[in-house]
Amino acid sequence: MKFRQALFWDTDPKRIDPIKNAQYIIERVADFGNDKEARWVLDFYSKRLLKKVIAKSRCLRQDTKKLWTLILKNN
Repeated sequence: MKFRQALFWDTDPKRIDPIKNAQYIIERVADFGNDKEARWVLDFYSKRLLKKVIAKSRCLRQDTKKLWTLILKNN
């Protein structure tokens, strides 16, 4: 996946490793990603990891957490 600079404004998107930076990617896409990026996250990462990151994140907005909790429950 080629990440948008607007999504990762604080770093060079080319230097992001999808495995090493999984939590960072999941949080950014959950809060600011578009449909294509959200679908990629759902396809790339395990449901277990996604649930863990969403539940434990301290930077996600509460509305984002609620939405992703519902998505993961029904997906």
